[in-house]
Amino acid sequence: MNIQARVLLLAKDQQWPERLGAELDRLGWRTITAYRADAALACIGDLQIEAVLVDAAHPECSAKLVTQLREACAPRRLPIVQVTHTGQYDIPEGWDMVYDRDAYPQQILLGLEHMVRANVAEEEYELRRDTLNALGLNIPSRDDDKPLAILSVGPADPDFLALSHTLRARGVDLYAAFTSYSAFDYLHDKTFDAVVLWGRESVAEALSIASGMRRNTRLYHTPVFLRLQKSVDLDLGDAFLRGVNDVSAPGANEAEIADRVLRLARAYRRQSNTRQALEAVNHSPYMDKGTGLFTRDLFAAHLARLAKASSQRNRPLSVCVLKISENPEIAQARMRKSLERAMPQIGSMISRLVRAEDTAGRLSEEVFALALPATPEAAARLVGERIGAVISCTAFESGNGRSPFVVEFDVGVAELIDGEPVAEALTRAAQQIRPSSGDMDQAI
Repeated sequence: MNIQARVLLLAKDQQWPERLGAELDRLGWRTITAYRADAALACIGDLQIEAVLVDAAHPECSAKLVTQLREACAPRRLPIVQVTHTGQYDIPEGWDMVYDRDAYPQQILLGLEHMVRANVAEEEYELRRDTLNALGLNIPSRDDDKPLAILSVGPADPDFLALSHTLRARGVDLYAAFTSYSAFDYLHDKTFDAVVLWGRESVAEALSIASGMRRNTRLYHTPVFLRLQKSVDLDLGDAFLRGVNDVSAPGANEAEIADRVLRLARAYRRQSNTRQALEAVNHSPYMDKGTGLFTRDLFAAHLARLAKASSQRNRPLSVCVLKISENPEIAQARMRKSLERAMPQIGSMISRLVRAEDTAGRLSEEVFALALPATPEAAARLVGERIGAVISCTAFESGNGRSPFVVEFDVGVAELIDGEPVAEALTRAAQQIRPSSGDMDQAI
């Protein structure tokens, strides 16, 4: 039987894992439960586990257990999270996060997603560096030491002043916006590592800001923390769906809130710096001149390295092929060279829309490919379709007073089978695309 669990629960009894496990399963993060440490270590070694939640009441919950869990999954990186019912927010040394037993399941899921993608981005940074170093190219070092920049959106009341003092005492550059209008002015002019939204009497305006950020491709990944100052009528599920990453309980103290905001901000800063370091070589001679993406040969070389690492880390790896759809409008744009002139913009959009850990390459004039580490086939299809949907909303210039044209993509996806040559996975993905020109076989 093929067990496809993403989260391991190490529990003392059945009550907690049955409740949380059912909710995480419903949200798409399949769980598996262990009641002994040795069983948990075996699961990590055998399965594609992405995160571990440990009951603080478990008799084997300790710093030694954290070390054993990390050694069992190496070289794969896993977030290891303690779940407690003490009501105190205290993250012991070596743990990645602490959640209360009563934490909302989607809050835990979003936190895990954030930590998992940060770990995968770290792994990709190392692999991309090795691929480019083999060609004599050096990826610039990441600068993770600059002060974090955090935007606080809400009224200037005593709670804000207390949090402001706590964050500034920890070296944060804190900016304050007292209205949604000034908030988006700040967000337009400056890059922030996290945004804190305040909710006192109502959270409608805060949720509206979060939704607006998720509709902006530049702000889409910026973490959002909702600070509740009193009990309000709030649908937490709706809040998370609208872009909130974490929510504080009304009684939470400023030290706890500051720590949770800083953890979100630091993870996002690492991902952003990883992306910037990787993008610094986009204009090297080894990159595609028209788009700045990986050339076909460089993409193939890196994909082979990714496949080897995927097997070593026991992570899934998927490839996605994007081919410009054939239609009369595209045929005319191709004939007028308008499509060729639009290629740099299309390539730039693909580069911005992929996640920090994903690799985008240009296989031929109108065929692109994505390598998606730690991503199963179904999730990879969502990534490819999301990128295609965003680009299809863009109008490209036709020139000479002609109407602009739009570009749509045919999408094919395949998950790499262990031991399968990467070219075969690309071929399987390409075969899902309806034939509209004779260049697919040549591209692959």
